[in-house]
Amino acid sequence: MDNPVSEDVARGRWLALNAVRLAGVAMVLVGILGLQGVFAFPDIAGYVLVGVGLIDIFVIPQVLARKWRSPLE
Repeated sequence: MDNPVSEDVARGRWLALNAVRLAGVAMVLVGILGLQGVFAFPDIAGYVLVGVGLIDIFVIPQVLARKWRSPLE
């Protein structure tokens, strides 16, 4: 088996995954607030923010985790 990554690298990757998820939640909230009229931007921008935020929450962390997964023995 290849050398496993150090604990610092693993911690950094874990933080990156959670930062992506948190950014996605923030985008969804801003998009919803924009659709409710709290922020003054077009409705399409709100829908785009919600869509990209949901992708950030559910898809991107899975892609990164698969990319960083240790190779099978």
